[in-house]
Amino acid sequence: MFNDTSSLLAHLATRRSGKARDMVAPGPDAATLRAIIALALRTPDHGKLAPWRIVTVAADQRDAFASLLKRAWVAENPGAAGKDLSALDQFAHQAPTLLVLLSTPVPGAKIPVWEQQMSAGAVGMNLLHAAHAHGFVGSWLTGWAAYSPEVAAAFGAGDGDTIVGYFFLGTAGAAQSERPRPEYDDVVHAWEI
Repeated sequence: MFNDTSSLLAHLATRRSGKARDMVAPGPDAATLRAIIALALRTPDHGKLAPWRIVTVAADQRDAFASLLKRAWVAENPGAAGKDLSALDQFAHQAPTLLVLLSTPVPGAKIPVWEQQMSAGAVGMNLLHAAHAHGFVGSWLTGWAAYSPEVAAAFGAGDGDTIVGYFFLGTAGAAQSERPRPEYDDVVHAWEI
């Protein structure tokens, strides 16, 4: 069983992202989504800067999101106009709920930008944990759309801000399966003096 919420240890041992393309309704309602986001904000944040923002994309805004993606793709890829851009439509319309997480480092702060970006990443992980704890599946996706300056600007990104990822939330519409995980001894080593 994936995302077992019987205990925190069980959840951490069974945590598994869902595939956004397989998610179906229902997604979290407004109150549950607010609770999920509130939990995600309980994250390490050196300096209490809150160097991140979350943008919600409503169901009735998905067509506009798809149009934004297609416009930006064509602008960044000369010759793409008139080609099949259905993959961008599919990306924009998958899963019932979509959040966009931005890293928004505070300029001139004593806290290094890297630490502020790590805090934004921690918010992302907490979004997944909180969604799973509420009985939903979540998926954190990036790809071209996370690195497009035009797309980032449309979500309010300023200088130095970046899209951390797109967070798709919903109900698993297909059975989940385990994915390969790193072997403990391959990634954990004792410090040798």
